[in-house]
Amino acid sequence: MMETTLRKETTNVKKRESGHLWTLGPVVIWLVAFMVIPIIIVIVMSFLTRGAYGNVEMKFTMENYVKIFKPVYMKVLGNSLLLSLATTLLCLIFGYPFAYYIARSPKKYRGILFLLIMIPFWTNSLIRTYAWIILLRTSGIINSYLIFFHIIKKPIQMLYTNGAVLLGLTYTLFPFMVLPLYSSIEGLDKSYLEAASDLGASPWKTFLKVTLPLTKPGIVAGSMLVFIPTLGLFFIPDLMGGSKIMFISNFIKNQFLTARDWPFGSAVSIVVIALTFIIIALYFKLSGDDGDGIEVL
Repeated sequence: MMETTLRKETTNVKKRESGHLWTLGPVVIWLVAFMVIPIIIVIVMSFLTRGAYGNVEMKFTMENYVKIFKPVYMKVLGNSLLLSLATTLLCLIFGYPFAYYIARSPKKYRGILFLLIMIPFWTNSLIRTYAWIILLRTSGIINSYLIFFHIIKKPIQMLYTNGAVLLGLTYTLFPFMVLPLYSSIEGLDKSYLEAASDLGASPWKTFLKVTLPLTKPGIVAGSMLVFIPTLGLFFIPDLMGGSKIMFISNFIKNQFLTARDWPFGSAVSIVVIALTFIIIALYFKLSGDDGDGIEVL
């Protein structure tokens, strides 16, 4: 009897292991083929040498990583980090009130409000970027109406500026900030807000000392989902910056396609990946307290 039970348990364990293999196997193969192997290739490439004609020579060197620390390249990286930070702050400033409004709206209206967020995803982001170009260019819709109503005398240069790039990135990544914020605000325990009101706290003080700390995981998650992709969206700086404004994303693209310096482009890519991992580590550190740090009213 005991042996039969052990055999059944062994068979069940083997079935579960077989089920896990069939379930996780394709995912593991996909990750290895399309993430691990390409990253290994990029890492190896970053230690090689560019040939005289743009080819890659199998000569080990650290020069590619040393070159990154030149002031001109560090300035590009610094400008990219500042742009990512500015994009994240703008998405947070405009996204938090929007997410709060959705979370506090009647349930019958939430679907419509969510639809407003999701509609941009139905159109390719490249097409939406071209739409902004039509709006912002000197002969575009905005300048035409401003001149027609005699608000300005000559067109304003809105396109091919830092502001245009910032606008394009904020517009593209805004939904990625709203969705985590909504999830965090919607799950907020209202008893905390009622307790703060009973203790005489004003709505603004309740927001600062109760709502904001409790929704910190959503703020951190949304900020990470905006900050990290901003470093890699090269087509928006190219199109809305007119290739006049150099950020780390289109700089890497130019190294591969224009300068044909694949080793240096690979080295810069690895540095950006390392920065991404640092940001993710900060995310886990900042969201590790599960929002228990409510201040005393």
